[in-house]
Amino acid sequence: MSYGYSQRLAEACSKADSDSVGRVLGRLCIKCGVPVNEVAERFGVSRTTVYNWFWGLHKPKSALVQQILPFIEQLKLKQ
Repeated sequence: MSYGYSQRLAEACSKADSDSVGRVLGRLCIKCGVPVNEVAERFGVSRTTVYNWFWGLHKPKSALVQQILPFIEQLKLKQ
C-alpha cells in the first residue's frame, strides 16, 4: 500500500460504518493517495494523531474540524 498506509488500516477504514470526521478523512486520504505526513503538516498535528483519527481512536478538536471539512470536500472532488 502506498504512502505508508497498511493494508489493515485501509480495510478498517473501508469497512467502518462510522461517519466521524477522522474516519471519513482516512477513507478519502487512502482512496486519493494523500500521505499521512501531508495531512499532519496541513493541520499542525503529528502523524500519530492523524492515524488515531483514521482508526477512530480519537476525534479532531472542533477547531480543527472546521479546517478539515473543506479539505474533505476537496478530496471528494478528486474521486
